[in-house]
Amino acid sequence: MHQNYYFLKKLAPRLDTILTGKVLMETFSQEKDELILVFATAGSDDSSEDLFFIKATLRSNFACLSFPDKFDRARRNSVNLFASFCGVKITFVRIFLNERALEIKFENGTSLVFKLYGNRSNIIGFDSDQEVTEVFNNKLVADHTLRLGNFDRPIDQSFEAYLQNGMRHEALFPTFGKLVNTYLNSSIQNVQDANRRWEIIQSILEKLDSGNFYIVKYELVPALSLIDTGEVMATYTDPIEALNAFYYAFIRLSGIEKEKAEIVKILNKRLQQTEHYLANTFKKLVELEEAVRNDEIANILMANLHQIPARSESVELFDFYRDQPIRIKLKKDLSPQKNAEGYYRKSKNEKIETDRLNESLAAREGERLKILEHLVEIEKMELLRELRNYIKTNGLIANVNQGISVAAAELFKKVEYLGYTILIGRNAKNNDLLTKQYAFKEDLWLHARDVPGSHVIIKNQPGKKFPSPVIERAAELAAFYSKRKNDSLCPVIVTPKKYVRKLKGMPEGAVIVDKEDVVMVVAKGE
Repeated sequence: MHQNYYFLKKLAPRLDTILTGKVLMETFSQEKDELILVFATAGSDDSSEDLFFIKATLRSNFACLSFPDKFDRARRNSVNLFASFCGVKITFVRIFLNERALEIKFENGTSLVFKLYGNRSNIIGFDSDQEVTEVFNNKLVADHTLRLGNFDRPIDQSFEAYLQNGMRHEALFPTFGKLVNTYLNSSIQNVQDANRRWEIIQSILEKLDSGNFYIVKYELVPALSLIDTGEVMATYTDPIEALNAFYYAFIRLSGIEKEKAEIVKILNKRLQQTEHYLANTFKKLVELEEAVRNDEIANILMANLHQIPARSESVELFDFYRDQPIRIKLKKDLSPQKNAEGYYRKSKNEKIETDRLNESLAAREGERLKILEHLVEIEKMELLRELRNYIKTNGLIANVNQGISVAAAELFKKVEYLGYTILIGRNAKNNDLLTKQYAFKEDLWLHARDVPGSHVIIKNQPGKKFPSPVIERAAELAAFYSKRKNDSLCPVIVTPKKYVRKLKGMPEGAVIVDKEDVVMVVAKGE
């Protein structure tokens, strides 16, 4: 939660107290993903004890602010950044509404924004017209087009809005984050009453606002939490002290702890996906079993052929299975008997679907139990060599990174080509599922350019480059499953999945691509 909105909400006023009236003396970087900002009272000596340091570590796998008491700048391999902001007095520090971003405002109207978005964290400079002038990480191309006025996110967080969103708190509180949502979901999972659920949410909001900060162990690694959940290692009341304690606890992790935490995190994500799939599949199976079966509808039609008027689009007949009336949809261009035959055909597909869902449930339950078994075994390990051998022997990294499972093969169209697996989305919602949950950052993502179509994923094979023929074949499939299917040539976007993202509120299947190559192919199906 060191990047959580509710923590930053506590950090911002603390920084405002320290920095307001000071000037930014210098901003420099001497490591690729690290920026040091030095602040002091205007007119003071650079060597005085008045200096205040912010160290921004912005690695893709770990982004965090810390506040060292001192920092000695290296004489070589050090570069000045954000020079136009230096020497200008700070007027305030604030957090943006419902956003994981802090603003340092200068008296000339310019701003430095600390955008703390996980692996997309960055520091961005804005001029007095709210236009971007400089960014720390230039690889985050979309950050060059941000507008300062768009960071604040007003959200209706009333009880009425909660009811309108079907008691889905995520829509009202998108800033809770993983740890808070896990804690909240465990608290409300057996609560159906909307008022009681709302009371629980409000009690958690009170905890988030209490002013206590906990260093806890979460998924085997230190985490900064505003809730005393899990194994509490230390408690603080000052956000700067808490953030420093978390930062130093995290960077002191040993090799075995880091690698253990990494594989546990991957397996837990896979476990969550598996359990989500099991719940949805079981729900679908129950719906199929409880619904009126197509063979029953067909039998009712056959028993009442003489009562059905010609060219009817629907008819109400007696359901002798349930001893009550039933309204049945009909195709008006077909005779009653042909309509019954259509329902018999659907009945065959219904049975195939039920059998498939049952087989899928059994397979995924086996997968779930295997993941739990891996987690238990990994928890016992104390030697790095033992852990690495276990991961290699069981193919855990390859299995998880490739993401190929029984469920994936059933959820998406699947094509094997030259030893590579190509997955194809079936519709807009299915495209989202493929890109967001079953594709990993090093997989290759393809889509016909500028037209609706399927998302296509080539699963990465660690240590190997994607062969050109495989890319071309996947591009042909992307073209085939798009609105450009009949064009003589189709342009297809090809990019690593890590450059594909989806913003909140975007329609199903819609994404933003930050970096792309384009290949021209002829559409070709399976």
